[in-house]
Amino acid sequence: MISIYTEVDRAQNWIDRYRGRLPHFACVLGFTETALIEGISAAGQHPSDRLLTAHADAEFLLNGITPDVTFPLPPLIAGVSPTVISRAIVQTLKIPTFLINAGLPQPLSVPSQVLSTTIARCVSTGDALPIAVVQDLFAQGLAIGRDWSRAHPGEVLMIGECVVAGTTTALAVLMGLGIDAVGRVNSSHSTCNHAQKLAVVRQGLERFRTRSKTLASRPQTPNSGGFDWIQGVDPVFQLLAAVGDPMQPVAAGMAIGATVQSGVLLAGGTQMLAVYAIAQALVVSQNLAWDPDQVVVGTTRWVAEDPSGDTVGLARAIGRVPLLGTGLDFSTSRYEGLRLYEQGFVKEGVGAGGCGIAAALYQDWSNQRLVETIEDLLDKMAK
Repeated sequence: MISIYTEVDRAQNWIDRYRGRLPHFACVLGFTETALIEGISAAGQHPSDRLLTAHADAEFLLNGITPDVTFPLPPLIAGVSPTVISRAIVQTLKIPTFLINAGLPQPLSVPSQVLSTTIARCVSTGDALPIAVVQDLFAQGLAIGRDWSRAHPGEVLMIGECVVAGTTTALAVLMGLGIDAVGRVNSSHSTCNHAQKLAVVRQGLERFRTRSKTLASRPQTPNSGGFDWIQGVDPVFQLLAAVGDPMQPVAAGMAIGATVQSGVLLAGGTQMLAVYAIAQALVVSQNLAWDPDQVVVGTTRWVAEDPSGDTVGLARAIGRVPLLGTGLDFSTSRYEGLRLYEQGFVKEGVGAGGCGIAAALYQDWSNQRLVETIEDLLDKMAK
């Protein structure tokens, strides 16, 4: 029930080291106005739905089915919200779960650790977040990761995300880091809308280049990637401020910090591959210690084997990323909304792939057990 797609030896060593361990799950939530672009994401039928998708997902992840709902799960273009998958597994295995609000339009209805109230502007602006906010989010994430690791040595921190249109911000950051990501990212659409994403990202990166030439206080260097970096400010932070989202610096900081004494499962697809790349860059630019052998990226096979993307190629382009995938299969499910995952809809989100991997890692769950657990929750929702 766990497939290894890249860095086989390192991935298998990680699995062997943490087999039988119940992870803790931290879900980092953020918002980018990129989500309001028509058609950019299928995580909500309309832009107004996507404005509060993270709020609804967070509420359901922690509370499950309740009579009084503040933020109902939004209708999707197709399929069942991935937070249903995560909730079913978290509830059944009693996985300790906590939420981190990195920047949302409204307060959450459930307990969370609030790091910022600043949301990201659209990627196309090339001016998504203030650099000071990015720096602060990273510092807080690093501290959270270090503190958690010291309190739970030898355990696993599973870091998930909920950022609508986060695959577009991931593409932007990956391209800004010089990684060949074009045509390789994923989407909640059944077929990835690469052309739309790329147009938005190129617009943002070009605006950032134009602005950076105005702001820069030193000449451009041959390795600057076309940007004139502001002297004294980490270029990675500048890039995240230009075209990133609030989740990225937090999750990267947590991943770096947690490797002090613990394992890390970055639970997601394209977005967590971008987080891994950000962490790789920041440990160099910030001169930080981390143990990459403690970190894997874990997603669903719908992402890892997406024919409209190239997740494995992207992982290899980033370099030395152990990529895992849950074998979760809904082809015989009683629910059409789950069977639609087999047609490429939704694919991943709210740590769903990581939760599937955690179930196999901790209790060696079969696909039948996984599907029955998720269907049981949908049965209760239907009632």
